[in-house]
Amino acid sequence: MKPMANDSGNVTEFGPETEFDGVLNFTDNLVISGIFNGTIRATGNLEVSGTASCTVDRMTARSVIVSGRVTGDIEGSERVELCKGCVVRGNIRTANLRIAENVEFEGEVSMIEDAPEVDLFAVASAEYKDALIKKVNDAR
Repeated sequence: MKPMANDSGNVTEFGPETEFDGVLNFTDNLVISGIFNGTIRATGNLEVSGTASCTVDRMTARSVIVSGRVTGDIEGSERVELCKGCVVRGNIRTANLRIAENVEFEGEVSMIEDAPEVDLFAVASAEYKDALIKKVNDAR
């Protein structure tokens, strides 16, 4: 499963066999499918796939999409999306939040006042992800 990826996108994936402990900084797009423990500080987009398990002090990115398990605080400057079947134990801070059915969430939500002018949820997730990757590529 690589919903953020496309032929011209710059996406890195930590596969299901990957275990990472420490501080992770990145600027593009990352998909975590394995185990992560530590802190994530990113200006790009992050996806936690259904096979992933992340234990973090704080997970910060422009857009965070969670299908797996996250224990710790999540901050998405533009949006956070909790997909069906995910488990999140921690606080969320974001401008836009989407929570699907059948999500286990335990924590508090704080909304960022300065939300982007674009309705991030007006398009399908795949279309939005493709647009994000195109925007990153066009900026280069």
